[in-house]
Amino acid sequence: MEFHVDIGPQYEGEAVRKEDLYMEFGGPKVQHKFELARVREPDEIEHEKVEVVGPDISDLAPYDDEKGTGSYPIGILVEVAGAVLDKDAEGIIERRVHMFTNMIEGWYHMNQRQDTWLRMNKDCAGKGFNSLRELGEIYNLLYTSEMSIIEKIQTTIITDEEKIKELLPQALDIYRARDERARTLRDEDVDTFYGCVLCQSFAPTHISIITPDRIANCGAINWFDGRAAAKIDPEGPIFEMPKGDLISAVKGEYSGANQVEQVRSLGTYDRVYLYSAFEHPHTSCGCFEAIVFYIPEADGFGVVHRDFQGPTVIGEPFSRMAGDTSGGKQIEGRLGTGLEQLRSPKFIQADGGRKRIVWLPKEIKERYKDAFEADGVYDKIPTEQDVKNVDELMEYLDKVAHPWLTGEVELPEEN
Repeated sequence: MEFHVDIGPQYEGEAVRKEDLYMEFGGPKVQHKFELARVREPDEIEHEKVEVVGPDISDLAPYDDEKGTGSYPIGILVEVAGAVLDKDAEGIIERRVHMFTNMIEGWYHMNQRQDTWLRMNKDCAGKGFNSLRELGEIYNLLYTSEMSIIEKIQTTIITDEEKIKELLPQALDIYRARDERARTLRDEDVDTFYGCVLCQSFAPTHISIITPDRIANCGAINWFDGRAAAKIDPEGPIFEMPKGDLISAVKGEYSGANQVEQVRSLGTYDRVYLYSAFEHPHTSCGCFEAIVFYIPEADGFGVVHRDFQGPTVIGEPFSRMAGDTSGGKQIEGRLGTGLEQLRSPKFIQADGGRKRIVWLPKEIKERYKDAFEADGVYDKIPTEQDVKNVDELMEYLDKVAHPWLTGEVELPEEN
């Protein structure tokens, strides 16, 4: 099979900047998007079939900032069958969309699930890549070449916004069910963690450490997904990580995680705290769902997700904060994170946990209302609708007597 562009791992890490952008699908300018993998029975799919539902690349106007064209909705559905495949493999297969898209010359993929973002550059378009059908054919080829357990595959790429809006709630339900399953375990219940280096093409010193209490930064891989991935592809980008000895139960420091951190970060870091944003925080890639950021004036934390529009309470938008946080660095007071982490009882546990959160976007506050209500701080945390800057934040926190500022919250101590 011949394609208009080259394919290979040498293109991972190749970004598509605004000046080179021909067209993008998903991303922050697009409301409706998703990528989803489903395991099917063999007779439910047609092997190597590719279907494009909606306007194709050749039907759409290229990127023009002044005209407001070039950003379009997308749904990517990868359906697979195989004798040893089960539902546990779906999240792993789905996450390979990121890896495989970035192996295509001229294409760039970021994020995951309902936040997916694909970009194609002008050179790629100039070489004749004018159909999403070709993208689907490349997916089919790479999946069957790289994952031998896949015996049949069918890929559907949707750009019809009404169809995406129809399917998106089903995708969200599937993501939610995966995350809920992972809440049944705690870190102390297992002997093995998992590591993911899918994003090292963009962040060479980053490794996402996946535990029962810590979903991957991208929000797409939980502990069960990591276990399935390591079983399916032991030599792949998601691998077993012996937990090792517990060094700090409060900060979440484990000897096994430290050893892997040192090796996989190319010697850059040799310690990592899984439950703290200070001293040796977890590294951040670029596909994180949200950023946890320290606010010195309040001695507390804010959280902002990538769909948040406009400046945060500290005056910076998500995009600027992401540039400072990403790249595989350990930055005190800045954590790229998966949003499901907000539900974990070990979320920045050493720093005061959810009770130290002093600002949230309204959407995130409502989505995780149950977790913040359980800690008694839901009514104490302002959103962008309540405060616009740090001065207003401090007045608000004082007025509502936020428990972190009143000294009611005590940091945990080691036993």
